[in-house]
Amino acid sequence: MRLKNHGRGISQVEVLNISQFGIWIYVAKEYFLPYKEFPWFRDAKLADIHNVRLIHPFHLYWPALDVDLDLNSLNNLEKYSLICH
Repeated sequence: MRLKNHGRGISQVEVLNISQFGIWIYVAKEYFLPYKEFPWFRDAKLADIHNVRLIHPFHLYWPALDVDLDLNSLNNLEKYSLICH
């Protein structure tokens, strides 16, 4: 049996681990965000790190931290400078 209309996507983002080196998140695959590259998370409250939303299929948002990340940048860190020097 085939559905005529596809249902709403259920993909979500999940914070898997927070360590002294960075955070691991899962959005269709696992990503490591080291504090060296993502300093906004280093001193953030645990609740603020866990409060992440997938607002588009490829866009993450942490409202309490005012951090937006595109998954394309996580897949290609060398192409996207996330920190202004």
